[in-house]
Amino acid sequence: MLPLVLDSPHSGTDYPADFAHQADPSRLRSAEDSHVHDLFTGALDQGAVMLDALFPRSYIDPNRAQNDFLPASLVAAEADHLPFQLEPTVKSDLGIGLIWMRVPPDGEPMYPQPLAAAAVLQRLAGYYQPYHAALRECLDRTYRTFGRVFHINCHSMSNQASAMSTQPKGTRRPDFVIGDRDGTSCDPLLTQMLYEFLTAQGYQVTINDPYKGVELVRAYSDPAHDRHSVQLEINRQLYMDESSREKNSDFGKIQIVLKQAIDALAPLLHTSDAKTAQ
Repeated sequence: MLPLVLDSPHSGTDYPADFAHQADPSRLRSAEDSHVHDLFTGALDQGAVMLDALFPRSYIDPNRAQNDFLPASLVAAEADHLPFQLEPTVKSDLGIGLIWMRVPPDGEPMYPQPLAAAAVLQRLAGYYQPYHAALRECLDRTYRTFGRVFHINCHSMSNQASAMSTQPKGTRRPDFVIGDRDGTSCDPLLTQMLYEFLTAQGYQVTINDPYKGVELVRAYSDPAHDRHSVQLEINRQLYMDESSREKNSDFGKIQIVLKQAIDALAPLLHTSDAKTAQ
């Protein structure tokens, strides 16, 4: 077993019956981090733990703060029905906050009308909160066993930015993006070792550009207490056909690269002895 937990919050494909969106399903699927949970099977063989969401991020996104939602996206005056104050970020402005309100890639409205506060609370209780509870349990259990835990928050990105991105439409993405919230979410060695391994394989890798890590990295990182979180974004063009969403001929190659990346972290993962679980 390794002191390593991975999670894939955006690869879910089980669309709830009450979604009630007005989107073309094929376009809606472009929001999915397709096959990401399958890319990391090698890490499981090495003793890591992995959690992946079954529900789609467009229904509710566990990688957003629960209050990252525009008041204008709710039925009039129903913001007062929520047990917290809404604090929307640029993600909500783009239609990709807690609940996606726009359809990728061009940003048409997701719903014919604003959502009821009760619908938001139902999604939080039925999907968002259970995902966070499950991830917290994985991390805490690993921490109790080893006295430290490393967390890789796993994602994929389209090869080019869409109209719903913080980048200009058409911007080409690198092969990998490592996000450590500007060096605050993990031991710098974790970022450095991932970067050095991936660049040594010939890949273009950036750090915190354009992705720094969002809620799941923020919420569960505490490097001062040996809780280290990093976000890893993988360019979909490396392993899949973005149009058909099918795995491409290099899928197995990327699986091997990611397994080797975990191997490369061994000196960091094994720097302290495991302790007996409390």
